[in-house]
Amino acid sequence: MATTDLMGGKLQVYQRGNSRFWQARASVGGKQRQFSTKKESLAQASKAAEDWYITLKAKDRVGILESGPTFRKAADQFQKEYGVITDGQRSPKWTEGHELRLRVHLVPFFGDLPINKLTAGKVQEYRVHRMTTYMLPNPHSKGQHKPKTTPPARSTLHNEIVTLSLVLQTAQRHGWLEHLPNLSAPYKSQAKRTHRPWFSPEEYKQLYEAARKYAREEVVENYRWNAEQVYDFILFMANTGLRPDEAYNLEYRDVKIVEDDATGDEILEIEVRGKRGVGHCKSMPRAVSVYRRLLARAKPVQDESRRERQRRRREGGEAPPAPAQEFPQLTDKLFPGNHIRLFNNLLDRIGLKLDRDGKPRTAYSLRHTYICMRLMEGADIYQIAKNCRTSVEMIEKHYAIHLKHTIDTSAINVMKPKPDKTKWKKTRAAVTKSVRNDDDI
Repeated sequence: MATTDLMGGKLQVYQRGNSRFWQARASVGGKQRQFSTKKESLAQASKAAEDWYITLKAKDRVGILESGPTFRKAADQFQKEYGVITDGQRSPKWTEGHELRLRVHLVPFFGDLPINKLTAGKVQEYRVHRMTTYMLPNPHSKGQHKPKTTPPARSTLHNEIVTLSLVLQTAQRHGWLEHLPNLSAPYKSQAKRTHRPWFSPEEYKQLYEAARKYAREEVVENYRWNAEQVYDFILFMANTGLRPDEAYNLEYRDVKIVEDDATGDEILEIEVRGKRGVGHCKSMPRAVSVYRRLLARAKPVQDESRRERQRRRREGGEAPPAPAQEFPQLTDKLFPGNHIRLFNNLLDRIGLKLDRDGKPRTAYSLRHTYICMRLMEGADIYQIAKNCRTSVEMIEKHYAIHLKHTIDTSAINVMKPKPDKTKWKKTRAAVTKSVRNDDDI
């Protein structure tokens, strides 16, 4: 390996056998440092190395010499650990979200910064950067979307700060960072609590009646099975409170029709597998008839395609016998397709896609509808949280806060009784007369 000394032996320029570029190394600030000059000529490499060395010495003299692992190294370490440690506990989509935020936004901004130099002020600079450069094309994004015309949403920035926090925690565990900086957003008060999109009782009735009419009258025969599935999906979700992913994971063997000991009604006992692992749910009585319809509905069969039918007619062949009907088995899923497009088209047709605040309604809104309706009927909030596999705090924060039915007027409209002045005057007169009689004695 060819080596050349510069600056009185304090700086060396060398070239590895497998590289055409010259490298530089020097000891500055008590640490051996290396630098690639990206030059193939020794003269040009020597000039670049001397500039690099002088810059390092100047930074060391004023106390701003950067040292330690960079944010990029901490981010790489986090990505190596996160997917392995959380395997089975976090969805692959959530893990990919961390990787995407790091690649597109966080690493390009913090990448070369030493992790111990990442302060609360630098995090604030990142927020300002994201709020002022959203209209510019991002060279680190692989998508072909046009730049956005609105600043990133509060939830978007929140998720990016969460990813940043996880990287900093990784650095702290490895001893690269002594303490975590303050990541809270200054100058802003607590965000107002807004309710999640749901269907009021009138809107819910409008939704399921439109779905029923479409499934029975308006849809063509080829799409009838899908329309009937969407209709039953709406009723099933609004009477069980399942999350959409929990409903899509549900198999027929996970559901049982039982007689409830407390009410004597037939209900569904559901073994739920989803966001919170394995849990249990007891449905409303209306969900039983929906489940029986799903059991009795034959699965769609694959008939001959249009191309096969045209070829058969050209060749003069006979039509194949109609395929035998198959009914759901215990290991089949209740809702094998999500039917997102059909559900959204239904909402658009009846004008319920957006709520009054402009928030889009999705399949998740049916879960929110279940929780709100149970609260409106006076159900115990703890039992609702337990049945929906969530917390009382989440229900109070996102559901109960905007429902007028949760306010008990008998405990609010309390009036202090007014004293009886007539009785008070009679008592005073009696006392006065008694005193006068005593005086006479």
